[in-house]
Amino acid sequence: MPDRGSVTVEAALGIGVLTFVSVLLFAGIGVATDQLRCTDAAREAARLLARGQPARAEQAVREIAPRGARLDVVREGDTISAGVEAAPAAGLLPGIRLSSRAFAIAEPGSGP
Repeated sequence: MPDRGSVTVEAALGIGVLTFVSVLLFAGIGVATDQLRCTDAAREAARLLARGQPARAEQAVREIAPRGARLDVVREGDTISAGVEAAPAAGLLPGIRLSSRAFAIAEPGSGP
């Protein structure tokens, strides 16, 4: 009877591995979703900045990007670059930063 209980141990290990893989899968989905949100926020911010609406660009980033995202704007002549950076999955994955950058050309009369 030396094998008694081995199935229980194997089942416990299997459930642990399945749980770990599920957590990784959900974290990966969360990271992909947050990356898309950063990209959408950067694109919208660049469009609004090109139209001369910086306050609305910041508001769009707050509403579209993940919580705690930062907007970085670089303007050189008529070229506008809007970058959005955030921590994925509400900061549950330390050391990982998501970022996206979008470019636009300022519309005539949109200001400096």
